Amino acid sequence: MLLEEISGPDDLRALGNADLDRLCTEIRELLVTAVARTGGHLGPNLGVVELTIALHRVFDSPRDRIVFDTGHQAYVHKMLTGRADRFDTLRQHGGMSGYPSRSESEHDIVENSHASTGLSYGLALATARELRGEGGKVICVIGDGALTGGMAYEALNNIGQRQPELIIILNDNGRSYAPTVGGIAENLGQLRLSPKYERAKGAAGQTLRQLPVFGESAYGAAKRMKDSLKQLVSPISIFETLGLKYGGPIDGHDIRALEKAMRDASAFKGPVVIHVVTDKGHGYAPAVGDEVDKFHGVSSFDPSSGAFSTKPAAWTDVFSEALLEAAEADDRIVAITAAMASSTGLLAFAERFPERFFDVGIAEQHAVTFAAGLAMQGLRPVVCIYSTFLQRAFDQVTCDVALHKLPVTFVLDRAGITGDDGASHHGMLDLAYLRLIPGMTVSAPSSPDELRRLFATAIAHDGPFAIRYPRGSAPSVGSAPLRPLPIGSMSVLREGADVALLAVGKMVGVAGEAADTLQGEGIHCTVVDGRFVKPLDACIPALAARHRAVLTIEDGTTIGGFGDAVLEALAEAGVTVPTRRLGLPDSFIEHGAQPLLLHKLGLDASGVAEAARELLRTHRPSVLAG
Repeated sequence: MLLEEISGPDDLRALGNADLDRLCTEIRELLVTAVARTGGHLGPNLGVVELTIALHRVFDSPRDRIVFDTGHQAYVHKMLTGRADRFDTLRQHGGMSGYPSRSESEHDIVENSHASTGLSYGLALATARELRGEGGKVICVIGDGALTGGMAYEALNNIGQRQPELIIILNDNGRSYAPTVGGIAENLGQLRLSPKYERAKGAAGQTLRQLPVFGESAYGAAKRMKDSLKQLVSPISIFETLGLKYGGPIDGHDIRALEKAMRDASAFKGPVVIHVVTDKGHGYAPAVGDEVDKFHGVSSFDPSSGAFSTKPAAWTDVFSEALLEAAEADDRIVAITAAMASSTGLLAFAERFPERFFDVGIAEQHAVTFAAGLAMQGLRPVVCIYSTFLQRAFDQVTCDVALHKLPVTFVLDRAGITGDDGASHHGMLDLAYLRLIPGMTVSAPSSPDELRRLFATAIAHDGPFAIRYPRGSAPSVGSAPLRPLPIGSMSVLREGADVALLAVGKMVGVAGEAADTLQGEGIHCTVVDGRFVKPLDACIPALAARHRAVLTIEDGTTIGGFGDAVLEALAEAGVTVPTRRLGLPDSFIEHGAQPLLLHKLGLDASGVAEAARELLRTHRPSVLAG
């Protein structure tokens, strides 16, 4: 294989056209076969094969700094920088990350796997080089979907002001996780659909050569005519309005055209945008024909047919059904997503209630404040966002929703350890940062039935309410009626005199398994489903005092989370029973399968049982931090 001979970007520059075409084919074959085994981001990477090859043929990485916004389209970059032989370890524990990783290669500049950050990094790198008098180029590859995020606009505005030596490659495939929405998408669409501008520009050049010019330079006349012509046949792009040179659109699957555009941009002083149009999933028919973006991020599948194996219902599916049922009965309910309708279970809602469904793009801050405004007008907004992405809207949750005591329900998908996507995607902080917010109710269902009950509780509550649940298959199918629970009420699932296992969310099931194990050893456990992290059940101190020891269990950070809430309640009540917290450590956690990571962290049944044994062995009237 030709790909096996590519050990770094230098090996690309001697290849002729036929070899380049062959290399593109080999890369796509490896992408499909590798991702079919390990899962990962397939569609975005299939679409940037030619673009990434052109980047590494024109620019000299790592001297020239290439930043991939979001990073889920960097698989080809990894192959071309000496990592093709490691693709069987993609997203596996101890293997290659699914995003750029500074520990893997000097060619990986930033580990940004949250969208819309790349332009800020790019501006900073270009500014630092200018201050230090260093040479080399800075290139940022950003998708059209990322331009729906407010941070990208903030950076563009600053770039227009500072005029750095920065090349921005706008990879425009009309899709982010789903079809790109918003004004910027319409702007790009108009630019893409104006080939007459390019034809007219050529004709204008021919005309200019034949016209006499009086009273101004030929250059000035040409520029004035060109600008006037552009306004007639194509809208002024947002980039030119901000002071950036714009070039395109360019066929993103034509290596020769891409290389020419990049070389032209390199010769220009100041910021340049190269608008590249690509097909997401290019070269693999099932991904090209994907209407609901199943091939954006995938689990394992059959590469020959593109078929996915049938899986049991996920927590997301349970929520989706509960939302539909509640919305049928209550026309105040509206649903909001930040470009992730499919991933957060909103497609059925969008089809059933299109007028009550809002996709705001990759703009979590706007999503939350938009929800606040809707709630002010008597609606019941349900904001569906991954746990790790709601971090981006902390201020809006605090000052726009909670400060106004508004009935906004936050549904946090992918909470806790998510697995293969790694540190940036583990939802480990939500319990802690939401618990800080005055007036916020924070809950974690332990079962699909509890999810349904807690969702009903949220919709009935006249204040902000958060529900967080994990990624993956649900342990059962939810069928409980949508009836509210008393806020702050726990559920005691079994009783024993030795250790009280206080758990929330998916850890309740783990606590039950550990209690079964300990029962066989003569250790009798009480198992409590806390349900609520805020407010706690007022009976917890009294329950704790009846036991030799207390163990709290959560799949969130121990700092500021459920365990800390319990410790605070015990301290205020003067209960000094030995207590230990089990949860996620004060560190970013690498990628790997959920069961493996939870085992390493002591958050499976065997780990919980061992923690309980140790707590009893070291029985002493003090608080132990775990």
